[in-house]
Order: sequence, then C-alpha cells, then structure tokens
Amino acid sequence: MSRTVDDRVADVRRLIGAARSVYANRARIAPQVARCTGLTPEGVALGFESLEREASDADLRALIARSGVADCVHAILSANVFVSAMRALVIARATADRVTIHPSRRDPVLAIALVEAAADPAIVVQPERDVASVTGGEIHVYGRDATIAAVRALAQPGVTVRGHGTGLGVAIVTNAADLAQAADLLAADVVPFDQRGCLSPRVALVEGDAARAWSFAQALDECLRGWGRRVPRGALLDDEPGEAMRWRDTMAFAGRVWASDHHAVALGAVGAPLLVPPAGRHLYVAPQPNWDGVASCLTPVARFVVAVGTDDPARVREIAPDNARVSRLGLMQRPPLDGPVDRRS
Repeated sequence: MSRTVDDRVADVRRLIGAARSVYANRARIAPQVARCTGLTPEGVALGFESLEREASDADLRALIARSGVADCVHAILSANVFVSAMRALVIARATADRVTIHPSRRDPVLAIALVEAAADPAIVVQPERDVASVTGGEIHVYGRDATIAAVRALAQPGVTVRGHGTGLGVAIVTNAADLAQAADLLAADVVPFDQRGCLSPRVALVEGDAARAWSFAQALDECLRGWGRRVPRGALLDDEPGEAMRWRDTMAFAGRVWASDHHAVALGAVGAPLLVPPAGRHLYVAPQPNWDGVASCLTPVARFVVAVGTDDPARVREIAPDNARVSRLGLMQRPPLDGPVDRRS
C-alpha cells in the first residue's frame, strides 16, 4: 500500500530524531569525521551545528511535495560537507519505500551513524556503488558534475537520475548595509566546512564605489582572522593548494589581497570579471557601482548559483537566479529542511 503524506512525514521525522541522537553523542564520532574530512576538531564541532535536527510540518510537507514518488531510491553521497548526508537521506526516504545509501568512501562516518540511529528497515547501507545493477526507481547522486555525468552514462534505461552537482554561493551587500555587521555575518557563512559546500559564499558583490568595497574587504579580513583563531582551517585537499596559490597570485597582480594562514580576501577592480576562488576560505570582493551592475555581474554565473546571502532579501530576490535560495547573511549554511539544498535540479 502506498504511503500517505502523513506516513512520509513520520518516516522523515524518524530520521530527524536520529539526527538529534547523533548530535547529542557527536563526541563519539567527531574524531573520525575530522580524520575523514581534513577539518580541524573545531571545524567539525562548528559543522555539526548545521546538522538538521528540527523542521516544521510546513517545511516537511514542502519537502515531500518536491520529492515526488518512486518505488526505490539509491543515493550516492558526496564528501564535501559531512552533514549533507542527513538531507540526502531525508529526501530519499520521503521519495521511496526502499532506500539504499552509498556513502562516500572518503567520508562515510555520519551517513552510517544516522542510518544506525534511525533503525529504519527501509534504509540499507550499500558500501559498493554498482550503478549498472539498478534496474528501477531513482538514483540520487551528489558530487561533482563529472561524477553525475558518469552515473548517467551507466544508468539503465528507465532509471531516473537526479543530480545535485557543483554550485556556488554569492553574497550581495547593498548600499544600505552596515559594512562591519555584513562582514561579520558573511564570515560566519564562509567558515563552516572550510567553504566546500554549494551554500558556501565565495564571491561578495558590494554595491557602491571602490572605497566602500575596500572598507568591506578589510572588515571581512579582520573577521576571518578572528575566526581563524577560534576555528582554524583544516588541511587543503587534492588540488586545492595549487588552485589557491594560483588564485592568490592572480589577484595579487590584478587587485589587492589580504591573507593569513587560514584565509584570503581579494578585492577586484570595478567592472572586472569575476574570478571565483577555490574552496578553503577564499573570498573575491567585487565592487559594483550601482544595482544594475550587481544584477549584470550575476548573469555569467547564474546557472551555478545555489545560494545568495544578503542584508536585503526582498530586494535581492528581484535579481537572484530563479532557483537560488535567498537568505540573510549569517544564515546561508542553515536553510530550512524543505527540499534539496540545490533547487536547480
């Protein structure tokens, strides 16, 4: 018998209860998470604060409406943001009566802990990924665009592949914003997960003249220095050190860079093209002389934008990409549990 909406809400609530249990006992798995992710212990502790442990009925019903229905879901998880396993599990369980989870080999800890805590017989951990053996239902794949393309190529005819790929967070600071306050709030959005998630802002568009953008960049540098003392950055992974060095060198030549061992803030010239930085607490501040300039600057990257943080959400919604989440600065890493983080799909 197919599940009612109330049944699906109850199944999701079981996972939310599991998340609360895992959070309450997070000290047990935190060292494993740190080893897997490269985050510092302080970074892991901060990341756990983004684990979804509460949701309103309205949000869950919105999530269920967006999830659709399938006989089964096979979810392939990514390692970029360790708490992202929670939302992936919730969406899969809201969609289907049967769920198999393939955790990332690099970071399986939280996914396994959530499944164990939920004790839901409908959810099974499948260590090995065998896309070609899936003959029905849906595959939900999280990760790089190349990973999603590879899964699509292997999927059997009739199997729906839902990809959640590479995304970008953008901050917009309007001409009415208090710069010190905006910098403080933006820094709180940058630091979690060392900026590896698609909600993490990497670009800040500052409405106003070059002097205003300079002041904002300086304030942001000071805020990130404070965060670096409280929550040191973890190890840069894979290609990140080389990408970071090249980006810093380019920006030092083309603009102005403020940097420490834990972050870098670069200020571009008015009207210059966006040079999106790599993960690792790197921010590009782009001065925009007017609101039309802010809107125009978004256009080339619109298809990548998953989240927009700002001091004026109502104004920004008029120019933000249709499927981007718009929130106040300081809340970019904690969207409501109302569907996928990435609404583009």
